[in-house]
Amino acid sequence: MTAPSTRPLILGSSSKYRKTLLDRLGIPYTVQAPDVDETPLPGEAPQALAQRLALAKARAIARLHPASIVIGSDQVADLHGEPLGKPGTHERAVVQLRRMRGQTVVFQTALAVVCEESGFCQTDLAAVQVKFRKLSDTEIENYLRIEQPYDCAGSAKSEGLGIALLDAIDNDDPTALVGLPLIRTCRMLRAAGIDLLGPSA
Repeated sequence: MTAPSTRPLILGSSSKYRKTLLDRLGIPYTVQAPDVDETPLPGEAPQALAQRLALAKARAIARLHPASIVIGSDQVADLHGEPLGKPGTHERAVVQLRRMRGQTVVFQTALAVVCEESGFCQTDLAAVQVKFRKLSDTEIENYLRIEQPYDCAGSAKSEGLGIALLDAIDNDDPTALVGLPLIRTCRMLRAAGIDLLGPSA
């Protein structure tokens, strides 16, 4: 049996949503925001973009803390093969939601867990299919005014009022849509040596 890891755990993210999710596991960790350019490469598919950025974020922090286990994650909204990121502004959010109304959008949430010193590296992708309602312009404006989800890929926060925008969600990892797939995270942390339910838990 492998001894439990005593390596520090770092969440390589500036996302308050991912921090809230990781808090659920009740394990000690620190947060450090990676300096990674999130610009898509020419012709890059949404799932490839999410996976590349998740790994880049984890590796950027792992290089600074080689003895630590680092979690990196990224989410890209996939509208028929076109990546939609964080809108940043009200105007861009309106455009995104108008394009997504009545459509099925796949939220590609990628995860990477890396430890540079031990050579550990695992990646995975949780794809969540989300069916948007046929929203009116008034509904879109009212939603954005209330929730202001400008830091969320696809302009929708399913854990908040954004759930009212949707007809259906189809996925195998309930937290993936919020930004950090915890089932996969737990699986990777176990593989890296962090046993969440072990004797020292």
